[in-house]
Amino acid sequence: MKNTLSKILMAVLVVAMVVAAVPVTSAYAADEPPPVRGEVTDEKLEQAWELQLNAYERMGKAFDGIEERIAKLQERIDKAAENGRDVAALQAALDAYEEAMLAARPAYEDVGEIVDAHPGFDDDGSVTDFDAAKSTVTEMRDQMKDVRSQMGGTFMALREAFRAFREENRPERAPRQDG
Repeated sequence: MKNTLSKILMAVLVVAMVVAAVPVTSAYAADEPPPVRGEVTDEKLEQAWELQLNAYERMGKAFDGIEERIAKLQERIDKAAENGRDVAALQAALDAYEEAMLAARPAYEDVGEIVDAHPGFDDDGSVTDFDAAKSTVTEMRDQMKDVRSQMGGTFMALREAFRAFREENRPERAPRQDG
């Protein structure tokens, strides 16, 4: 484990050194001035829209089948409780996550309405109306922030609760006998 971790760390350091050695300036043709930093262009809007659509799809995977996932997690918690384990922290984290998912679902559906309407963008994600597209990207960003804030980090708390539970309840290994 330690050897593997050190190899991975070494590989990351080598890649970082190679990236640091590559020049980061861009060359522009003399007849075209470089774009002003922070200036919103059609290309930037299209990139932002694509990133937002990807984030929306990832978020959708969390909402799809949530009842089944919660039921499976509840089964695991119940089984651990039957085995005499302290599951209070797990149950509290699961309850908070379930409540947050139910509360955030309407906000997620509002984001879906923006995706369906996609004002300012055509079906391929190209800008058709700059001002409408800019407004759409801004509105979607705000709606996605709202969904994330309603979730309040409950997924990460649930994940951490399960991690801590596994650590606390890890079976002890018998000492190795060399012989």
